[in-house]
Amino acid sequence: MILKSMIVPGLPQVLLSPEANPGYASLKAAYAKARAEIEEVNPDLILYYSTQWLSVLGYTFQADPKPEWTHVDHNFHYLGSMPYQFRCDSEFASSYAKEVKKLGYHTMLANYRGFPIDTGTIVAQKLLNPENKFLASMVSCNMYAEKAETISLGRAGLQALEASNKKAVVVLVSSLSSRFFIKEIDPKDDHISSAKDDEWNRKICELLGEGRLEDVSQVARDFGREANGDMGFKGMWWLNGICGETNNFQGNFLDYQAIYGTGATVITLTPKQKIVSKKPIEKKQNIVQSESAPEPVGAYPHARREGDFLFLSGVGPRAKGKKEIPGVNVQKDGSIIHDIPLQTRSVIENVKTILESSGSSLDHIVDIQVFLTDMKSQFSAFNKVYEEYFKDIQATRTTVEVGSLPTPIAVEFKVIAKIP
Repeated sequence: MILKSMIVPGLPQVLLSPEANPGYASLKAAYAKARAEIEEVNPDLILYYSTQWLSVLGYTFQADPKPEWTHVDHNFHYLGSMPYQFRCDSEFASSYAKEVKKLGYHTMLANYRGFPIDTGTIVAQKLLNPENKFLASMVSCNMYAEKAETISLGRAGLQALEASNKKAVVVLVSSLSSRFFIKEIDPKDDHISSAKDDEWNRKICELLGEGRLEDVSQVARDFGREANGDMGFKGMWWLNGICGETNNFQGNFLDYQAIYGTGATVITLTPKQKIVSKKPIEKKQNIVQSESAPEPVGAYPHARREGDFLFLSGVGPRAKGKKEIPGVNVQKDGSIIHDIPLQTRSVIENVKTILESSGSSLDHIVDIQVFLTDMKSQFSAFNKVYEEYFKDIQATRTTVEVGSLPTPIAVEFKVIAKIP
């Protein structure tokens, strides 16, 4: 069960030099308010996902029950050392790793002395749970994972919490914009390095303050591109995945400041009702076979997932489980009369079925290739039906004439769509 979620900054200034800038001190005070919220709900554990703990191959989970070391940040080493001794939930780490491994991803449990905990997690843990009152759990951020995978990592976390019957506060440790100053600055002069980044940051804070986590997740890619979001702002996908992919939260905006040119915020989100888990997308399910669509006529799937996109195999008008093909009328002499409007409609409905079986929809199509066997006699009738479905969607389209298609049909689509 998720009791609360939070977005907090992980740069060391807030912990090690709050007196150097009023903004740093303000963020530390906001951290204290967030800590009070955690104390109030009394969780079984605090689960951290930090954009500073990077993994390349799959995901790593902190499984040492008592990790202890002295850490120095590699960028801001002059601020001093961060000795730590934490209490971690190694049992939950194993449960979370098990759920992620089911999806087909490589997992590793880190359980040896001196395994490095990143700056962000250390800062957050020391400010949110300084007395180790609550067990902690930590999962790495795969630097190459895209949206669908990262959301699935979050979904798997919620399933692990449900299976373990744990009540948790989940914490995303991430900056907003991450455009650092490239020259040394006096901390007293710290500010957001770009006016454009500042504008984007404030909008994200506004949305999260209204509890609109799902909306922020949907614009994370745009934010990452336009405001140089921390790790592309992918942490927001994880947070959205583990929090049920909804806007149904009470947001509490606590602070927004600059840290060495980057954007830093402290915001808490309280669910308005119990969060229900969604099934994660397994890695091996990049091959899509829809039970509702007509069977492929060759050794190929209905579609294939790659990253955030679906690539559909050629789709014709055939109906599932029927020998007759809609719009294909075979005459006694063996000739064929094609009902182009009916074929076109059947093709689009088959595309719709495959997309919806894959977690997408017609609205998310980005590109269509259309194949007609007689451009001159078929295009006009095809185009009228096409417009009924796609006038507002405005996918890009290429229509070409071909000599024939593998079965006695006159219309076939090749589609690329996004997975929302």
